[in-house]
Amino acid sequence: MPPPTSIVERYETADSWLADCSEHPHLVRALWETDDLAPIASGNHWLVAESRLSNGMPAAARIRQEHRGPVLADPEADRTWWLVPPTAAEELADVRQVTVQPTGWSLRCPPCGWSVAGRWWLWRPDGSGRLTDPAVLAAAFGPGGSYRPTEETAV
Repeated sequence: MPPPTSIVERYETADSWLADCSEHPHLVRALWETDDLAPIASGNHWLVAESRLSNGMPAAARIRQEHRGPVLADPEADRTWWLVPPTAAEELADVRQVTVQPTGWSLRCPPCGWSVAGRWWLWRPDGSGRLTDPAVLAAAFGPGGSYRPTEETAV
């Protein structure tokens, strides 16, 4: 199957992949149709590496385009969520500016084509399943930092 060519096709491909990462893709799509965030549990397809947006944006700028996986941002909550491989927790354990959420943790996602509740995809999924390599993410954050955020503290 050839890669999508139009922006609409790219968003549809990305949304399909993201929804299919859920145990209930039809519920994800239904929430998006009503302009709601859809909770998608991590684990089977990816884990979530969470950071403050104020730390994540400089790290993001250090990652070359060919190494970028999906990153969700919420400026109001000062958060970024990086989709990383399910095996990334150990490799990111020493990166103090990043917290890898456990399997089963739900990330509340907008669709790929627009912002919902202030959340938007800094780098959208492309539908291929490409994720951010944990070694690349660790190098982008570099040493240091002490804040270990969780979405629950963002309130």
